[in-house]
Amino acid sequence: MLITICNFNYYGMDKRIIAVAKRLKELRIEKGYSSYEVFAWENDIPRIQYWRMEKGTNFTIKTLLRILDVHKISLSEFFMDLK
Repeated sequence: MLITICNFNYYGMDKRIIAVAKRLKELRIEKGYSSYEVFAWENDIPRIQYWRMEKGTNFTIKTLLRILDVHKISLSEFFMDLK
């Protein structure tokens, strides 16, 4: 199945990873950041690393936890709405 969002091809990716990536993007936008670059810069997260996470590649739990800390939400809150 081919899923394309904002010119990024999610072909062959696990749907759960896509859901996590989309949720990260939603949280960023809810926080008022239209640009992932500004969000990454202001929260001291390497820009490319954060971009990869929003695209569903190169995840580490450590970085995910760091991003959740910025948003002040727990792992259980983050995963609660994901299916």
